Amino acid sequence: MEALEVALVLLAMVLVSSVIAQTVPKVSAPLVQIALGVLVALVAPHSIDITLDPELFMVLFVAPLLYDEAKNADKAALWKYRGPVLGLAIGLVIITVFALGYAVHAALPLVPLTAAFALGAALSPTDPIAVASISETASIPKRSGAILKAESLLNDASGIVSFQFAVAAAMTGAFSLANATGNFAISFLGGLALGAALGYLGNLLVRLVRRTGLENTTFHVLFEVLVPFIIYLVAETIHVSGIIAVVAGGLVNVISPRESNPSVSRMNIVSTSVWRVVSFGLNGVVFVLLGTQLPQAMEHTWEDTSISNEYLLVVVLALTAVLLAVRFIWVLGMTRFRARSLSRKGVPGCPTLREDLRESLIMTLSGAKGTISLAVMFNLPSLFPQRNLLIFLACGVILVTLLIATFVVPVVAPSKEPRNDGDRQKEAQSAIDILRGVIEELAARQTPENRYATQQVIASYNDRIARIKTSGDIQDELEIQLHLKCLDWERERTKQLVDAGDASPAVGYRNLVRLDRVESLLRHRAGNKTFSGLLARVRSVARKGIGALIQGLPDAVVADSLLERRKLQLSCAQHVISRLQKMLASPEIDVPAEVAGALLVEYQRAARSLASDSPSITALANVSRKTTDIERLALQLELEQIQTSYENGVVSRAFARRMRENVNLMQLDLGDSI
Repeated sequence: MEALEVALVLLAMVLVSSVIAQTVPKVSAPLVQIALGVLVALVAPHSIDITLDPELFMVLFVAPLLYDEAKNADKAALWKYRGPVLGLAIGLVIITVFALGYAVHAALPLVPLTAAFALGAALSPTDPIAVASISETASIPKRSGAILKAESLLNDASGIVSFQFAVAAAMTGAFSLANATGNFAISFLGGLALGAALGYLGNLLVRLVRRTGLENTTFHVLFEVLVPFIIYLVAETIHVSGIIAVVAGGLVNVISPRESNPSVSRMNIVSTSVWRVVSFGLNGVVFVLLGTQLPQAMEHTWEDTSISNEYLLVVVLALTAVLLAVRFIWVLGMTRFRARSLSRKGVPGCPTLREDLRESLIMTLSGAKGTISLAVMFNLPSLFPQRNLLIFLACGVILVTLLIATFVVPVVAPSKEPRNDGDRQKEAQSAIDILRGVIEELAARQTPENRYATQQVIASYNDRIARIKTSGDIQDELEIQLHLKCLDWERERTKQLVDAGDASPAVGYRNLVRLDRVESLLRHRAGNKTFSGLLARVRSVARKGIGALIQGLPDAVVADSLLERRKLQLSCAQHVISRLQKMLASPEIDVPAEVAGALLVEYQRAARSLASDSPSITALANVSRKTTDIERLALQLELEQIQTSYENGVVSRAFARRMRENVNLMQLDLGDSI
C-alpha cells in the first residue's frame, strides 16, 4: 500500500509540474519536477526510500523512453547529419567516459577507477527533454538543434552500454580492454540486428492483422506500447544489448513504409497521444524521484566526515567543467573540420572561426544531462563501491548542467521576441497546418450518412484557410475593437426589440448573456484589464444568473422557442450589417476598410444562414442536427490539433492561447445560435 501511495504522489507531482512549466516557461520542466520532488521529501512524515530491481528499472523506464525517442526521430536529419551525430554519440561518449573517470579517480582516490568510469558513462548521454525546453527559450541554429536532437537518441544507447560494462567490471574486479571491446561489438551489433528484425516483424504483424480487418485502435495502441518491453526482454534473454535493440526497433518503426488511409491516420493520432502521455509521465517520474532522493543522498554524503562538504561541491563544479570542456573541444573540432571541407570544395559562405566558436559553445551548453543519466545511476547495485557518493556527484552535475542550459543558453543565444513579418507568416502557416489537420481528420471520419454535413463543415474550414492566407494573421487588435463595437450594436437592437414587445424577455436575456460571454472572451484576448472590461465580466455573470432563473420557469411563462431566438439573432445581424455599411460609406471611417469589410462579410454570412427557410421547429432541428454535430466535432479536433502543435513546440504558448480563444468563440456561437 505504501508503494502505491508513493507512486500516486509522484504522478500527482508530474501533473502539477505540467501546469507550472507552462505558467513559468523560462524554467525547464525537469527543474520544476526536481524542485517538487525535494518538496515532497521535505514534507513527507518519513524518508522516501525507493529501491527497484535494476533490470526492472531498465525495462520500466529506459526501454519505453528510448523507443519513443527512436520512433519520433527525424530520419532525414539522422541521415543528413550522420557524421557529426555518430561522432557525438560514439566518439564523444567514449572520450567522456575516460575523461570523467580519470578526473573522478584523481579527485577522489577512494573511488575505484572502474566505478568512476561508470559515473562517466552515466553522465555521457544528453537529455532530449532539456534540449526541447531550451529550443523554446533560446534561438538555437537549425543545424545545431537537429544534431542535438539526433545525438540525444543515439548517445543514450552507447552511454548505457558503456555503463553496463563499467558496472560489470567494478563488481567483478576484472577488466580487459580487448575482451570489453569484443563484448561491446557483439552486444552492440547483435542488439542492432535483433532490434531491426523484431521491429520489422512487428510491422509485418500489424499489416497482416490490418489486412484481415481485425485491427482497431485498442489493438494498435496496446501493441505499440508492448513492443519496447518485448524487444528489450528478448534481447537480454539471448545476451545482446536490449537498449540497442529497442533503439533499432524504434528506428525501423520510423523508416518502414506505412499505409495511408483514414482509419490508419486516426489510430496513429491516438497512438501519438498515448505515447506523449507515457513519455512525459515516465520522464517526470524520474525527475521527481531524483528530487525525493536528493536530500537523502546529500545527507549520507554530507555527513561523511572523511570528505569535506566544500570539497565535494568543488568536485561537482570541476567535473561539470571537465564535461563541458571535453564536449566543447570535440564539437569545435567537428565544426572546423566541416568548415575546411566546405572551403576545399569551394562552397561559398563557409562558416568563420567566430561562427564556429559560437555554434560550438551553444551545442556544448545545450548538452544538459537528465532522465537517462538519472535512470542508470538509480540502477547501480546496492553493493556498488561508493554508491551514495557517486549518486551525489551525478545529481550535482545533472543539476548544474540543467541550470546552465536553462539560464545561460538563452543569454548566449537569445530568442527573437518581437513579432516581425516573418513571425506573422510563420504563425499564419501554423494556423493553416492546424486547420488542414482538422480537414484531414473530418475526411477520415466521413460516412455516407454524414457526407453532406461533413462537406459543408470542410468547406467552412477551407474558407478560413483562404482568409488566413489573405490576411496573414488570425485576428488583430483593430478587428477585436470593431467586433466589440458590433456587440454593443447587437445589445442595442436586442433591448429595442424587447422594449417594443417584438421579443420576449427570456429570449432577450439569453441573447444578452451570449453577447456578454463573447465580449468577455474578446477582452481577455486583447488583454483589456480596464474598469470597462471588469464591468463587462460582472454584467455577464449577473445576466447568466438571471437567464438561468428564467429558463427554470414553466414553459407557459417562458416563450423561448427556437424560431423566436432565430428571428431575434437575424434582426441583430441585420442591424449590425446596416451600421457597418454606413461606416464603410462614411468618409471619416476610423478603422481600415478591409477590417470592417471582413467583419461585414461574417455578419452577412450569419444573416443568410439565419434567413434560410425554416418551415417548423422540428424541420429546423432535423436539418441542422448533423451539421451542428460535425461542427462541434471539428472544433474539438481543432483544439486537439492546437494542443499537439503546442506540445511539439511548433507554436508558442501565446499563439496557442489565441487560437484556443478563437475556437472558444466559435463554440460559444455554435451553442447559442440557431
